[in-house]
Amino acid sequence: MKKHGILNSEISKVLADLGHTDFIVIGDAGLPIPAGVKKIDLALKPGSPSYQEVTESVADDMHIEKIYLASEIKDMNPEQYDFMKARFSQEIEFLSHEDFKKMTVNAKAIIRTGETTPYSNCILQANVFF
Repeated sequence: MKKHGILNSEISKVLADLGHTDFIVIGDAGLPIPAGVKKIDLALKPGSPSYQEVTESVADDMHIEKIYLASEIKDMNPEQYDFMKARFSQEIEFLSHEDFKKMTVNAKAIIRTGETTPYSNCILQANVFF
């Protein structure tokens, strides 16, 4: 049994299998999941677990090179935007929410949270640890 890091076996496996430039998505409860993309559903009830809690846990266990956010987060959810700016020093690239959703078709997995605030979604692109 693991003692540290992410205990969820599906998330641990996905992170261990990532290669450089592969990416995962952390999404709110409403983000559509494209056919064929692995969905890891953590949602228990509205708001739980939160986007921030899941993003923090994954980021603590993943080497991240780049982050993608929907540009709408800046105006429609400044609290989540401020969280992302404060939490990450990596480059953040913005694209429209429609383009963000198109990008998710190439994700190794989408982790669904219980978050119910708009645009609480991110794409985390893997880096190498060496």
